[in-house]
Amino acid sequence: MKLAIDALRKRFEKYISFDTQSDEEKEDTYPSTPGQLVFAQALAEELKEIGLVDVDIDANGYIMATLPANGCENTPTIGFIAHLDTSPDAPGGPVHPRVVSNYDGSNIVLNETQGIVLSPKDFPELASYRGQDLLVTDGTTLLGADDKAGITAIVSAAEYLCEHPEIQHGRIRLGFTPDEETGRSALRFDVKRFDAAFAYTVDGGAIGGLEYENFNASNPVIVFHGRNVHTGDAKGKMLNALTLAAKWQTMLPDGEKPEYTEGRDGFYHVYKLSGTVESCTMHMLVRDHDRKRFEARKAYLSRLAAFFNESYGNGTVELSMPDVYYNMREKIEGGNEHIVEMAAQAMREIGVTPVVAPIRGGTDGAQLSYRGLPCPNLFTGGMNYHSRYEYLPLPSLQAAAETVLRLMVEGTVGRGKGHENH
Repeated sequence: MKLAIDALRKRFEKYISFDTQSDEEKEDTYPSTPGQLVFAQALAEELKEIGLVDVDIDANGYIMATLPANGCENTPTIGFIAHLDTSPDAPGGPVHPRVVSNYDGSNIVLNETQGIVLSPKDFPELASYRGQDLLVTDGTTLLGADDKAGITAIVSAAEYLCEHPEIQHGRIRLGFTPDEETGRSALRFDVKRFDAAFAYTVDGGAIGGLEYENFNASNPVIVFHGRNVHTGDAKGKMLNALTLAAKWQTMLPDGEKPEYTEGRDGFYHVYKLSGTVESCTMHMLVRDHDRKRFEARKAYLSRLAAFFNESYGNGTVELSMPDVYYNMREKIEGGNEHIVEMAAQAMREIGVTPVVAPIRGGTDGAQLSYRGLPCPNLFTGGMNYHSRYEYLPLPSLQAAAETVLRLMVEGTVGRGKGHENH
């Protein structure tokens, strides 16, 4: 079961022509940006055209579709999920892709005018893709492999089975969600309506990636309230909210920030600060794979807020710490280990070595696993996500699509037997 690289590239390029960058500030809008709904509507029509049934898209931009069972009606339903939006961390469009053919290992000039270069000096993993065709941008936007490469892999695998009715498989469900990059996509995902025994998000990075362990995550928001006075008469009176925010940053533990950590190390991360002397707002990430350490990190921030309020007056600091997702490992290791091995075996069968490692991030699957849908994460092949330096090795995209195709067949016909649907 082979999928043509050229067809995969064309489908991917069609998908990235839609600007679907999400907006974390629009918390009460679903989806957060209109471009996501435009893409969702086009994708839903395509799913119908290739032969899927029960294709529906709700008002929030969530798509669900079914590939009916073909000769294996009594096997569990398997699901595949990817997200429609792209990250707000870099310009989202219009995307101008080009193929670097037979990459020779040297610098790739993305944009000569602006001096934007994709260099193996800055990104050493480029060397491992020597001799391959790479899809890159013109350096002015991200590429969108996160997660349109995942959508490409899922849709292409489903289309292959529609075109080859001689291949037996069980019932397969597809789901495409908005606003994953804002952390809100799983909130309105209807697990019961999706009706699968287990699923895979196709939202990982480098080839071979297989992930079922992720951070526990909280996204604290801290509001600092100051007191503004004319600078000529400020001594002993002014309380600068920006100074308070700077002090907060310096009181976070040394070395426990993303730029100093790796593997299962947790961290504190201040990623946005805005405001004035009178009031400013800080946005943070708190992450840790270990649940006890995660709770200890949040407790530290609570103590820090109390210290500020005791030092500068009650109400000087307002702290909110919503939890976003938890480590799915607790749910996968609770009797669902077989779905990880199924994915690993599917990779091995197409000549890809599985690379099982903890995610230094999170996926929809983390939240869905806690809602009763065990959901590990598979690679897409994309590299340098959330960046204008993003690139996609086309053989890796092909491997992602063929891994999904293997799982669609063998995950329902053989190794998935004996596990009831929810």
